[in-house]
Parts: sequence; structure tokens; C-alpha cells
Amino acid sequence: MSLPDLLAETVGDESVVAKVSLGGDDRLAVTPTRTLVYRSDGLLSDESVAEYSHDVERIAVSSGRRKAKLTLSYGLDGDETISVPAKRVDDVLHPILAGILSATGVTDPGESVVRTFRFSELTLVVTSDRLVKHIGSVVWDEEFEEFHYADLTDLDFEEGTVATAVVLALDSRSERFKAPNESARAVRETLVDAVCSFYGVDSLGEFRATVAADADDAGEGPDSAESTTDFGEGPDPLSASPVADAEAEAESDAAHDVDARDEAVRGIGEADSDSGSTAGATTQSGGDRPTETADAQGAEPSVDPVVDATGGSTADADANAPTEPRHDGDPATESANAPSTDTATDVLDDPVSDASDDTGRIESDAFDESPFESAGFEGEDLATEVAALRREVETQSERLERQSALIEQLIEELRRGR
Repeated sequence: MSLPDLLAETVGDESVVAKVSLGGDDRLAVTPTRTLVYRSDGLLSDESVAEYSHDVERIAVSSGRRKAKLTLSYGLDGDETISVPAKRVDDVLHPILAGILSATGVTDPGESVVRTFRFSELTLVVTSDRLVKHIGSVVWDEEFEEFHYADLTDLDFEEGTVATAVVLALDSRSERFKAPNESARAVRETLVDAVCSFYGVDSLGEFRATVAADADDAGEGPDSAESTTDFGEGPDPLSASPVADAEAEAESDAAHDVDARDEAVRGIGEADSDSGSTAGATTQSGGDRPTETADAQGAEPSVDPVVDATGGSTADADANAPTEPRHDGDPATESANAPSTDTATDVLDDPVSDASDDTGRIESDAFDESPFESAGFEGEDLATEVAALRREVETQSERLERQSALIEQLIEELRRGR
């Protein structure tokens, strides 16, 4: 990725250690001492280059749906903000953070930053010589911790349902922190590769064997020192504490009480069993009791389904039902039920029908005496009007296309953080 002329001119004799595209012709370049942000000529700004020194005390990141902001705090000199597309924030943060760690003396000359991880309020920076850990709302400040690979005695990973714990065994202590499972594999592979590269081995097992061999050569093995503590004759030192003796005696008394209670419960159970057997025998010798039958309880009178709730029968209900006229094919009866023809006569006498002639058509000259005239166009006038409308539509279409292109360019520049 070549640098624009204005950006290359601003870099000068410094070496560019990282370059990140911000979309379009915009670029971000990182040198050992500063970060340079190049903005190309656009609708919102002219061509420019902004410089940000790496001598910062704190870095904070806030991300939105489209844009992200990196805030560099310089103490008494105030804060500076770099706006970048939200999807490029991790690509931008890694080289900037590497340059800041180098400029502030956290990493040594020649030490490279391998990868940066951000998990909510946990930031991990894996370098070629150490692991830098920061906990807090900001990505990095002076309250960080570092763990040198030279002090490691073991490296282990404990998988969980949600997160994986990374366990660093050091000379005098151990350090644990958790990474979410979706990123745990990347953390493990990056950290194991860095540690193995530092020790010049190919696997974690070889690293452990190397550390164990170094410990034996240094006389730090488990058999290198013998215990000289002599308790002499007397009570066992593990039970010499009065408090421990009291607790043991209390546990013994409690166990004795439980045994006595169980024995009493068993005795009661045996007594209940004997009494239950005697009661059963008495019940069997007493004979059978008479049982009641359904007839002894009495049967309710059944209701005749033919009689309704009012006391009448279905036959009476049929007798009172209205009858409908029946047609048995008698012509006189059918003619009596036929509709009247007076309605048809009324229709024929409708005065509306007088507006038409004998053929039923409306007279063509009904509106001849009207003052209104037809608003039609002549042939040449109509063609001229259509051509003018066509030219106007084409002009408007060209304007809309130019406006759409400008809007798209404006949106793209806003996404790039301008």
C-alpha cells in the first residue's frame, strides 16, 4: 500500500511500521513515535494529515454502530480523538497500542507485539517477551500488569461452560484470568506460540520439560532440599491444636448421639410391627360385614324423554306447529300464490323512458345547445407538449443521479470517521 504524497512527506525519515486503510483513499500510518491519519480531498474536508504522539497516559475506545473513537489522553496536555470506521477499530488499535508500549518503555527495543485482545474490561497484549494485562474501563493506562516468559514455570488452560481460564505459574505465585470461549482458542494458540518461540521449543510439553530440566540444574528439584524440622517425642503436631481437639471431640459425641437415636428408632419400629400383627389377626376373626348394594341405596325415577319440561308431550307440540301451504299440482292453487303483475305495469309507465326514442336510444343532440366545448389538442400542439415534458423528465433524472452520487459519497466519508 503506497502512501499519498502528503502523507509520505509528513512521515519524513521515520520508518512506517504499520499501515491501515480507513476506506477510500484515507490511510492511517504508525511510526515508532507517532500515529498519522491521512484524509483525502472530499465533500467534508480537504486533503490533510493529523499527527498523534505516542507519549500518552491512557487509551479509551468507544464503539458505535458505524463509527468508533479512540481517545488518547496526554495528561495536562488534554485529550485527542481519532475517528475510524467501527469495523476497523481492532486493526487500528493494535499498531497504535504497540507504538505506545514501545514509546513509554513498557516493551524493550526489538520486542514485537504479536496480538491484542479486548474482552469487555480485560485487555491482553501478547508480545514476543511478555504478556501485558490491563483491567478497567479503558483499554490501557499506567495500572497494567506484565508477566515475563522468563519467569514462567508452567502454562495451563482450564475450559469452562462460558469462559476458559488461563493459568500462569510463575516462580513465586500463579496468575489466573478468563477469556470467553469464542476467543479462547485464539488466545491459547497465540500465547502458546509466543512462549514456545521464546524458549525455542515446538510444543507446550517441550516447554515444561525444558523448565523442569533448568530447575534440576539449578538445584531446585523436589529432592534438592531435606526437611530439618524435628518435633521430637510428644503429641502429633497435626493434632496439637486445642481447637482441633475440641472439634474432634464434638464430632465424636455427635456421632454417638446419632447411633443412640437410630437404636431407639429401631426399637419403636419393632414394637409397632408386633402391635400391627395382633390387630390384623383380630380383624380377620371378626367376620365379614354386610355390603350395601345399589338397590339398597334407592334408584332415582327416570324421566320420560317423550315428555318435555312443561309437561306436554311431543305429540302436542307437533299439533300446535304452524302449517305451510302445500302445492299438490293444482293449477288454481298455484295461480293464487303467483305474484301480482302490477309491478311490471308500473315499470312500463316510468316517465324516465320518455327520454329515449322508440328504439331505446338517447338522442345524440341532447347537449348540442350546451355552452361547454371539447378541450382537445390539435396534432402539432400535442406533439410539442409531449416533447417538452420528455426533456423536463430527462433533466430531472440527471439531477437525481448527481444527487444520489453526492449522497453516497457523503455517507462513505461519514463512515470513514470524518
